[in-house]
Formats: sequence, C-alpha cells, structure tokens
Amino acid sequence: MAMPIATVLKRQADFSYAAMIVATSLGFVVVQLDVSIVNVALNRIGAALSIDVGGLQWVVDAYTLAFAALLLAGGALGDRIGARRVFVGGMALFSLASLACGLAYSAWILVAARAVQGAGAALLMPCSLALLNRACAGDKALRARAVGLWTASGGIALSAGPVLGGFMVASLGWQSIFLINLPVGMLAIWMAYRFLRETPQKADGTPVDWAGQGLVVLTLFALTGAFIEAGSSGWRSLPVMGGLSLAMVAGGIFLLVESRVKAPMVPLRLFAGKVPAATSLVGLAVNLTLYGTIFMLSLYFQRERQFSPEMTGLAFLPFMAAVAVSNIAAGRIVASHGARWPMTIGLLIGATGFALLALIQPDTSYVGLLWRLLFLPVGIGLAVPAMTTALLSAVPAEMSGTASGVLNTVRQSGGAIVVARVGSALALGTIEGMRLAFLGSALAVALAAVCAVLFVRDADRARQ
Repeated sequence: MAMPIATVLKRQADFSYAAMIVATSLGFVVVQLDVSIVNVALNRIGAALSIDVGGLQWVVDAYTLAFAALLLAGGALGDRIGARRVFVGGMALFSLASLACGLAYSAWILVAARAVQGAGAALLMPCSLALLNRACAGDKALRARAVGLWTASGGIALSAGPVLGGFMVASLGWQSIFLINLPVGMLAIWMAYRFLRETPQKADGTPVDWAGQGLVVLTLFALTGAFIEAGSSGWRSLPVMGGLSLAMVAGGIFLLVESRVKAPMVPLRLFAGKVPAATSLVGLAVNLTLYGTIFMLSLYFQRERQFSPEMTGLAFLPFMAAVAVSNIAAGRIVASHGARWPMTIGLLIGATGFALLALIQPDTSYVGLLWRLLFLPVGIGLAVPAMTTALLSAVPAEMSGTASGVLNTVRQSGGAIVVARVGSALALGTIEGMRLAFLGSALAVALAAVCAVLFVRDADRARQ
C-alpha cells in the first residue's frame, strides 16, 4: 500500500530538519569539545613535554584567544562570501591543526598548533549559526527549537570533554584527544555540502577591515598575556603593566577605527539596540564563570583529590547529562514563552549554584560538591539558548554571521581571561582561591540576570 503523499513530505521535511541540525551542530561540537577536552590531559601533556603551569595555561588559552580574536573576521567573512564556504574552509583548517597538535613534540609547537585550531574554529563557529538561521528563516518557533538543539550539542560537547578526554588519555594517550577531530571534521564537511544551503553574499565590494581585525588580536593577546604573567610575576611587574597598557591603547584605537571605517569589523550600530548589548554582557558573564569552573575543577580533581583522568572524566558525567536535558528543554521553553524570562530565571539558578559552591570546605565530599555543581548546567543551560535566540531575533538576517561573531568573541574572550586567572589560584592548591572564584562568579551571573530582565524586551516583541 502506497504511503500518502502528505506523510512522505512530512518525513522528508523531518529528515531535512534533522540533517540541518546535525550538519550545523558538528561544527559547534568540535569547537566546544576542544575547549574542555584538553583540561583532563594537562597533567599528561605537562609531563610529556616538560611544560609548567604557565605553559599549560597557554595550551588552553592559545586556542581560546585565537578563537576569540578571529571570530569577528569569521562572521564578517561568512556574510561577505557565503557562510557555507567559510564553514567548510574553517573545518578543514581546524582538522589539519588538530593533526599538528597530535604530532607535536614540543611545548611551543603544541601552543602554535592550538592557535591555528582556534583560527579554524573562529571561521566555522559563527557560520554554523548563520547557516542554521537561514534554514529556519521565517519561522521563529522553529528557529528557537533549532537553536536549542544547536546549543545543546555545544553544551554537551563542552561538558563531555572531560569525560571523553579522561578515557581517551588513559587508554590511547594525550595525542588522541586531538586526532579524534579528523573523522568528525571530514563528516562535517561532507554534510555541509550535502544538506546546507549557501547564504546570500554581500556584493557591495567594501574592503575588509584588516586594521580592526589586527587591533582585536593585539588587544586580546596583550590582555590575556598580562593576566597569565601576573600569576608568577605579580601585577606590578613590567611585563604585566606593559601588557595591560598595550591592551588599553589598542582597545581604544580599535573603537576609534570602528567608528570611522566604511565597513567596520564590529558595526557599532549593533549595540544601538538593547538586545545585542545585553546578550553580549550575558555571554561574557556565562563564559567568565563556566569556563573557569571547568578548568579549575579539572585540575582540582587531579591535583587535590588525586583523581585519575578516567575518574576526573566520570566526575563530570552528571554535569554533562544535566547540560543535555536543560539545553533541549530550553529550546522548547523559549519557543513557547520568548527569551527574556527563561534567560533571567536560568541565570538566577546559575548564580545560586555558584553561591553554594563558594561555601565548600577542604573536607567537602564529591557528593557535597556535585549537588551544588548541578545548579550550573540547569541554569546556564536554560539561559544560553534564550540568549542566542534573543540576539538572532533582534538583528537583520544578513547580519546574523557578524552578530554571532560579536557575541562569541565576547564570550570566548571572557573564557580566555578567566582561565588565565583561576589557573594561578589553583596552582597554589588553596581551597580559598576556589571559594573566591565561585563567589565572584555568583555576583557576575546575578548581575547578568539583572541585565537580562531590564534590557531583553525587544526579543519578545520581535517574536510576536
């Protein structure tokens, strides 16, 4: 008996939707996975390549910094020449750099390869979101659900990194955490060509803002380098003071350049609206706190609790499960109720979790740590899809790549800076440093919640 045409068309539509989600999410997965998977391998990498704590911070931050510094270029380039083309190029570069990481035989080769990884991630990340936005154009509810699934994939990858990395390091060596990216990258490239439509290209012939891009790179590397160096040399040392001064000067010149060039890397008019500015501040708070927590706890479990890489990975398993559930649920909640209140409530839950973590003691058990920790994936997992949906609803479709690049630049910059600071505190082996970091995180996320409830109103109206 022949299947009704309506049923066939529905199944085809469902398959196309699922394939689009998988294709765009694969890029986000590898990007987020490499943010966290390296954390459980730091001890092994340090021992194998003779790298001290400062060097290990650069192994983490070289990736995050290059990622953050070039995200704007990735988003703008996708808007200019097509998001699919840039997505594929970024994935190819990321895969080749991952191979170089796996073959690295010295500290600085590894750091350099990690930086190239970050460059590839910067190209593909904003373009994956732009491709998703195009696929769901005209249907805000569908876009909200798709963003929820896309965000869930990244959140799962971020939290799964320590779990997967722990077992891979123990059984296959630290090189395997980089080499796994090669088959994933090949699959992502094939699916992009098979299931994703190219985005419209800008044909205005405006020049690329290379000055703005260079100033972003200089600002972020100077700032993060100063924070890393402060852990060993102190805030009053010449390298730290010089780095901070250079970052301030370069950042000021960047704002001046962006206000005057014809085609700025960061269109300052984006921040004329409340929603883009508010979501950027929320994104900064989320990454400042969450990335620092994962990095800090990964080292804490291994150095203070003497967990093996496998045990460290398993310690994050409940966290990963909670991220998956909350992100998927968030997409449906945002589709039904808008972005403002899910974002606000999620951030308040996250702030509560950080406040409870700030009360831990040296003798706090793993269970005592875990129930506090689970507030974070529940709350942040609800807030991030709402944040992303709010931004996409508030900007023109042709600027979705640039807007995504701006948001993620702010987020990744926060992640790089916080790793530079919490790593120094944990290297001292003091629970007091962790408690102080958690308290600061609670305050930052609570302020982000205030920002969301005050300024993310346009998104709800745009949805309606």
